[in-house]
Amino acid sequence: MTSLVPIAMFGWIPLGLSLFALLPVRRAIIAAYLVGWLFLPQAGYALSGLPDYTRMTAVNAVVLMGVLLFDSAGLRAFRPRIWDLPILVWVLCPFASSVANGLGAYDGLSGVLEFTLTWGVPYLLGRTYFQSPETVRMLAIGVFIGGLIYMPLCIWEIRMSPQLHRIVYGFHPTKFHMTWRLGGYRPVVFMQHGIALGLWMAVTSMMGIWLWRARAVKSLSGIPTAWLAMPLLVTTVLCRSLGGLALLALGLGVLLMIKLTRSGWPLLAFALIPPLYVGVRATGVWHPHVLVNIANRIDADRARSMQGRLDQEDVLTVKAWQRSVFGWGTYGRNRTLDDKGEWATRTDSLWIITFGQRGLVGLVSLGLLFVLPSFLLIRTLRGGSWSAAAAAPAVVLAVGTTMYAGDRLMNAMPNPVFYLMIGSVIGLALSARKVSGPVRSLVRKPPASWSRRVATSVERYR
Repeated sequence: MTSLVPIAMFGWIPLGLSLFALLPVRRAIIAAYLVGWLFLPQAGYALSGLPDYTRMTAVNAVVLMGVLLFDSAGLRAFRPRIWDLPILVWVLCPFASSVANGLGAYDGLSGVLEFTLTWGVPYLLGRTYFQSPETVRMLAIGVFIGGLIYMPLCIWEIRMSPQLHRIVYGFHPTKFHMTWRLGGYRPVVFMQHGIALGLWMAVTSMMGIWLWRARAVKSLSGIPTAWLAMPLLVTTVLCRSLGGLALLALGLGVLLMIKLTRSGWPLLAFALIPPLYVGVRATGVWHPHVLVNIANRIDADRARSMQGRLDQEDVLTVKAWQRSVFGWGTYGRNRTLDDKGEWATRTDSLWIITFGQRGLVGLVSLGLLFVLPSFLLIRTLRGGSWSAAAAAPAVVLAVGTTMYAGDRLMNAMPNPVFYLMIGSVIGLALSARKVSGPVRSLVRKPPASWSRRVATSVERYR
C-alpha cells in the first residue's frame, strides 16, 4: 500500500467539495460520483462509533456535504411520498435487526447511519435533483461518460493485465488469479472486482447504444454518439465478464421489445425476474440447475463456481428461516460454523445476505426498491410513447437499475451510481405530470380521484 492511499482517501474531501464550488450542483453531483467511485482506492479506515471511512462512505458523505454547503435549499424542497416507503424501511432495518437479536440500540443506530450513507443519500439526491426530463437526460449522459472514461483503462489492462490499482495504490483489490477468464485478462481498473467492472461497462455501453438509437443524444462534444457507443460495446465484450454480458444481452433485448411493442410491459417483466427468482429460491421451490448447465457449456470453472454458490445459498436459507422477520443481524450470525468453529458457509449474493441479516422485512423492502422504477414508469408514460426520444433516458436508466438488481442475485458489490439512478427514475415518475412542453404529451392523464369516480358512476346510473 503506497502513501497515495491516505492522500487519495482524505484528499478526496477537499477535491470533492471543490467540484461543487466550480460546477452547477447537478453537474457537481454527477462528477463527484464518477470521480470518487471510479478512482478512489479499495481501502478503508475504522472510525470508532461511526461507519468505517471506506470508498463508499467517502463518496456519499462528500457529495452530501457539498450539497448541504452549496445548495441546501434544494434538499429542503424534497417532499416524501408513499412510494419512498421501501427506502425508509430498508435504511431502518438494521435497527430492528439489532434490537430483535439483543445487539442493542447503539449497534442498530450505527447500522442505520451506514445504510443511510450508502443507500439513502444517493437515492435522495437522485429523487430530488434528477426528477425532470432534462436532468434525467443529464444523468443518463453522465453514466455513459463514466463508461467512456473507463474504456481506455480497460483496454490497457486487457493487454497488460489488471495492474492499475497496484501501480497507483500498491496492492491488488482482488486475487490476481481471478482476473484470467476465457483465455485472457479480465480488467478490474479501480473497481472491487472484474465482475463489478463488467456490470458497469455493460450498463454504460447499453446506455450509449439506446441514447444513440432513440436519437436522444446525437453527439457528445461534436462526436457522433455511435462513434462512442460502438467502441464502448466492443470493450465491454473484451472485458470477459459472462454475467455482465448476459445482462447486457437481456437489457438490449428488453429495449428492442419496448421499441417493437411500443409499451413498457417488457420492462416490467424484466424487473419482476429478480424478485420471482428470490421467491422461488428462498422457499426452496426451485433450484436453478439449468443455469449451471448453461454455464458449464461456456466455462466449466464458472459452472463449478455457480454450483458452489447455489449450494451455499441452500444452507444459508435454512438458517435465515429460523429468524425470518428481521434476520440474525450482523457479525456473521447469519452464517453457519463447522465442528472446528470455523465458517462453513460464505455469502456472495445480496439477496441471501439480506435475508439472513435483515429477514423478510429487509428482503421485501429491497425487492420493492428495485422494482419501483419500472412499475412507476409504466404507470406514468402513455402507451406508444416508450420509444420516443424524450422518454429514452428514463427508460434506459430503469433498464440499467434492473440489470443491477439481476446481478445482485449472484453478487453483493455496491455501486452508489445505481442508487442515484433508482431515485432519479422514481422522482421523474412521481413528478412527470407537472412538466410542460413536448414531454407532457408522453405522460398519462392522472387517474380520477375515488370520490370523482363514485360521482361519475352515480351520474351514469341515473
